[in-house]
Amino acid sequence: MKVYIYPNLKKNNCEQYTREACAILAESGTELLMDMSYQHIFGDISSIEFSDQAESIKRCDLVIVIGGDGTILKCAIAAASEKKPILGINCGRLGFMASLEREDLGLLRSIKECGSTLSRRMMLKITSEDGQVFHALNDAVFSKADDCKIADFKVEKNGMTISYLRADGVIFSTATGSTAYSMSAGGPIIEPEMQCIEFTQMCPHSLFARTILLSPDSKVTVSLHCAENSHAFVNVDGNTVLKLTDKAKITIERSELMLDIMDIKGNSFFGSVNDKLMQPLKGSTGENI
Repeated sequence: MKVYIYPNLKKNNCEQYTREACAILAESGTELLMDMSYQHIFGDISSIEFSDQAESIKRCDLVIVIGGDGTILKCAIAAASEKKPILGINCGRLGFMASLEREDLGLLRSIKECGSTLSRRMMLKITSEDGQVFHALNDAVFSKADDCKIADFKVEKNGMTISYLRADGVIFSTATGSTAYSMSAGGPIIEPEMQCIEFTQMCPHSLFARTILLSPDSKVTVSLHCAENSHAFVNVDGNTVLKLTDKAKITIERSELMLDIMDIKGNSFFGSVNDKLMQPLKGSTGENI
């Protein structure tokens, strides 16, 4: 079995976690691959083969990401494009997509028997008027810039207007992304395997500000209306990819890419929600409720 290791060394303790994970995997006979850019740090580990990231992902059977959910997002497109599953080891804060914590690293010894524990995640495809295409595992966020005092967003589904609103912005997320920005803006938590497009408004000038769940086959068009010389941004999975001016249009639909996320710990999604979001109840077993 070949495993590509993708660490985020900006995270606290990531180098230590990576060394521990590599030692456990090597002991079990797993072949380790890593990008050349890490050779100056992990070159002393003889079990690692260093090569180009794109080539390594093509050759591997599994991508192990060591960091937080943001680190998984950075690797998601490359892994999904090659149909390779991702296993996350969390050394960030929340880590909804990362199934292992440091105390769970011993479970890597059984990684070869874990092919059935895959959670398949829908992704979004974002297309600009000039044909630029982006893919998102979490979300596409439209937000007005500082020079834009007022922004109006028109949202259409399959050519039919479903909302025309004045707001700071709008969020379109997958079920995976429902626990990210959308939740902070008041959207619901959605079981991650569910296929849908979640539409959430950001600080709308309206008494109606409910999230709308759209079918996965929806083709959504977002049009921006703002004053001359002002603009808005489009962020895809946390990265600013487009600058929009008045009358710009962007299309959002289901991507042809899907990402498989591996869970060898056996944690349910709802277990992660309880452990990482229900802070007031931390330490309670709920047995007396």
